[in-house]
Amino acid sequence: MSSTSDNAYAGLWSSLPTPLTPWVLDVINSLGYAQMTPVQASTIPLFMRHKDVVVEAVTGSGKTLSFVIPIIERLIRRERRLRKTEIGAVVIKLAAQIHSVFELFLNSQPKSDESEDEDASGKEGEPYPPPLLLTSSSDSSPAEDIRRFLDTGADVVVGTPGRIEEFLLGKGRDVVSVKELEVLVLDEADRLLDLGFSQCLTRILAALPKQRRTGLFSATMTDALSELVRVGLRNPVRVVVKVESKKTKDGKVMKEKVEERRIPASLKNLYALCRPSEKMVQLLRLIEHEASTSDSSRFIVYFATCACVDYFYRILPSLLPSVSFFSLHGHIPPGKRTLALRSFSTHVSTPSSSSVLLCTDVAARGLDLPDVDCVIQFDPPVDPKQFSHRCGRTARAGRDGRAWVLLSEKEVDYVDFLSVRKIPVTERPRILSSDSESALGEDEEDPEVEILLGRMRTEVRKDRDMHDKGVKAFVSFVRAYSKHEASYIFRMQDLDLVGVAKSFGLLRLPKMPELKGHSDGGWDNADIDWDSYAYADKKREAQRLVALAGNKTPEAKERRAQEKKRRAEQKQKNAAWSNEVERKAVKEKRKEKKTRKREWIKNHGTAADSAESRTEVGEKRSKAERNADVDDWDELAREERMAKKVRKGLLDSKTFDEEFTGL
Repeated sequence: MSSTSDNAYAGLWSSLPTPLTPWVLDVINSLGYAQMTPVQASTIPLFMRHKDVVVEAVTGSGKTLSFVIPIIERLIRRERRLRKTEIGAVVIKLAAQIHSVFELFLNSQPKSDESEDEDASGKEGEPYPPPLLLTSSSDSSPAEDIRRFLDTGADVVVGTPGRIEEFLLGKGRDVVSVKELEVLVLDEADRLLDLGFSQCLTRILAALPKQRRTGLFSATMTDALSELVRVGLRNPVRVVVKVESKKTKDGKVMKEKVEERRIPASLKNLYALCRPSEKMVQLLRLIEHEASTSDSSRFIVYFATCACVDYFYRILPSLLPSVSFFSLHGHIPPGKRTLALRSFSTHVSTPSSSSVLLCTDVAARGLDLPDVDCVIQFDPPVDPKQFSHRCGRTARAGRDGRAWVLLSEKEVDYVDFLSVRKIPVTERPRILSSDSESALGEDEEDPEVEILLGRMRTEVRKDRDMHDKGVKAFVSFVRAYSKHEASYIFRMQDLDLVGVAKSFGLLRLPKMPELKGHSDGGWDNADIDWDSYAYADKKREAQRLVALAGNKTPEAKERRAQEKKRRAEQKQKNAAWSNEVERKAVKEKRKEKKTRKREWIKNHGTAADSAESRTEVGEKRSKAERNADVDDWDELAREERMAKKVRKGLLDSKTFDEEFTGL
């Protein structure tokens, strides 16, 4: 089955062949979903008719409700309630947010006034228990997961592959019963396989009853995914929901020119070209521009690394005081991550008082934040697959949204790269300040770069910890850039590191190998007394002062001098070793050449017609070989003697190379 649509909706919920339970429909209406999306209209009836499904749809198309609603409806329609140790559905996913969607529905069920006889489980007549969440980032151990399961009697289990496997085949092997399991869902199955969970998923599939319904949801279909479908699903119905945009001319639709997209139809995907030094200026202007022209009030800004998120989370509030900032990345503990996400979601935002979530790719998939107005990619993702998932955090379930990515002139080929991946991106000119009378020339840097650099440096001077975070963020960004999967577009040799340092507001350039060979033109270190530059944290500052005093003692200076000498000697030793390897390679080439020459003499001699000629040539050949051998040994001995002189410093290596390598 294939559903193709450039319209975000596909009918009312009341149009489903199997009517939904009234209180389930009430929850859907309370969420503001008056109509179904194409993926929901195609998938829910199949699940309700006991069909296995393979669903391929773009991010933000409403896949979550496509399986949450059928699972809840199947639990409600059971003739007998599940016993306390039985489970009815398993959902395998990397993110934990689906758990909250199940909770939302199950917490909204009406209380029963009926006084029915309870069965052995003690569940009959009681509300359905909340789902059990099993993730590796949670504080509970596998043994505690089993205790929580027995305490709550959960019918639905949501978790990551490893913890689900441990729950079913490890600690819970003799406790958890899967005999009555009706539904298994693999959400973001392509991502699960990319992260190496193939064998784990195969073991889980083998442990579950064959008489079940299985749903596999993915943004793309790969060969590995096809193999998983073959092993784990029974005659599945494939649902492909595509987004197509029709070309128009003079207001008329040209039906013959239809292009497929891997992003929602309601998403405006844009890019702006700017210098690396102008990226922070453009970010601030973009937030203000979107708030004023599109009434955007909730933003997500993506950075390349966790260190970048930490640093800009500290410095951006001083640059945009009216905006509320939140941070989310993989190094934040799970509890704080959940709190940050909840705070961002519930914060009251207006165009004049926006909310901005600064994050890494940890928030690129699995987060359902329906009211995000705009996504800004400060750094394009290292893994190009994440691009569409980042954009998909806005324009969800038919809502309008805008997504921006900031690129330099050297990175403009990324647009064609995305076009091949069916992700169209439209160029918009970089945003100028209101004071600018005309557009800047290609060779002109935005004058506000230096002004903003001064503002950022003023903020960094207040606390040495800000400087440390800025340097760490800069270094981590450069390292991430060097590992970009589209390295033929994002080339380190083309990256303006001085411009990047300006956009980070650094006080001075750090010492790192990547900066060697790069011109520091246009860069001036901040005028600052580093000995008196203090930490705001009094404890850290006291430790710094103690270390500073210790570094000025004669013993410390002697240690630094010895260490410097040791590094220089090690460097010279490594260079000498490298030269020796090169000389040996040249020597081997000479030996090979002489061997070929002797072979030629030998073969030429055997071509003589008479035995007498062969004897005469053989005698000459033997003599030539003996002379060649003597020459070889003499030359090798002379080379060894001169090499010893080089090692003793009696002869310079340049003379040696000219004599024996011809370099």
